[in-house]
Amino acid sequence: MSFFAYRNRVLHAEAIPLPEIARRFGTPCFVYSRAAIEANYRAFARALAGRSALICYSVKANSNLAVLGLLARLGAGFDIVSGGELARVRAAGGDPRKVVFSGVGKSEAEIEQALRARILCLNLESEEELGRVAAVAARLRMRAPVAFRVNPDIDARTHPYISTGLRSTKFGIPYGRAASLYRQAARLRELEVIGLGCHIGSQMLGPAPLAAAVRRIAALASTLAGSGIALRHIDIGGGVGIRYRKEKIAPIGDFVARCLRALGDRSEEVILDPGRAIVGNAGVLLTRVEYVKSAAAKKFLVVDAAMNDLLRPALYGAWHEVLPARKKAGKARVYDVVGPVCESADFLAQRRSLVAGTGDVLAILSAGAYGMVLSSNYNSRPRAAEVLVDRGRAHLVRERERIPQLFAAESVAPR
Repeated sequence: MSFFAYRNRVLHAEAIPLPEIARRFGTPCFVYSRAAIEANYRAFARALAGRSALICYSVKANSNLAVLGLLARLGAGFDIVSGGELARVRAAGGDPRKVVFSGVGKSEAEIEQALRARILCLNLESEEELGRVAAVAARLRMRAPVAFRVNPDIDARTHPYISTGLRSTKFGIPYGRAASLYRQAARLRELEVIGLGCHIGSQMLGPAPLAAAVRRIAALASTLAGSGIALRHIDIGGGVGIRYRKEKIAPIGDFVARCLRALGDRSEEVILDPGRAIVGNAGVLLTRVEYVKSAAAKKFLVVDAAMNDLLRPALYGAWHEVLPARKKAGKARVYDVVGPVCESADFLAQRRSLVAGTGDVLAILSAGAYGMVLSSNYNSRPRAAEVLVDRGRAHLVRERERIPQLFAAESVAPR
């Protein structure tokens, strides 16, 4: 079911016309569908029914408090990669006891913050981090619940910037060293070894790479059990893809079923860390055409959104579908959709056939993940507003940034 669809030639988010949202809240503006987020979360929950499991939403995909609060009320846990994300989860009403802290560069302050919050688990990603966590736990007179993120050296078959499970990436510990590091951790009284995890990449189209990684992780869990190291959970990561263009994505149930089969008869709780698959297609970016420009080689729609609002096309060459918020009669022309930022990489879409003109509102689809979270103030541009649609109501869940806020924390040097 699509939660963004045309009715009488007007594109709607659930029951609300997108041109009406653009009029009320301005552009650029991210718009999220509550029903879509709930439906995507429940698809994972249904697939895991009957199994001891925890869905830890990957906060980095979209960290808006309204999104986090909605997922917390649905029972989600959270996968975080910074102290700031932990603070956001708590501010949104999330349970710290359902939080897994991943990431290769945790500071001492972040480790202390996590331990004081009594989070579920710290995922260790290096031998040096093992020592740092143990030292912080000793200073606090606490035991730190830990797991290792193990790199299974499995190709996720995705974009190299979002492939994280190969031996050449910065993430995780080498598979071959995992058993010895687990034994080392188990000997430290400041640590409580409770889990094992992996994450091989994002935007996977099918379950085969993830299932292969899970088989390797399950084999390692058996090795650890033979050494007397019993685990409470196995974190199989996330990375389930979404449709941006014409990709054929396996159903969520297929991903989960293949991974559960790969675990065999293991009884540990399963942790799954989806992000994009929950929020990606639940959001759009609204933008208004400022100018129609013709150059020698091509035509441009110059819009009020830019690469500082949606970085993925400039960063990855990512493709997002572009639709007019209101369909018009007329001859379609091929345009590049570009923003006002002073970079040649500032494009949101290239070579798109559209009927559009100055003042028209366009919807950039599949912008619910890695949109607002990657935005910036480049060119001193205020960041966009965010709106959550709940059937016939639209809630402003982040105000548009104002220009004075851009330099409120700065000062002019004294003469």
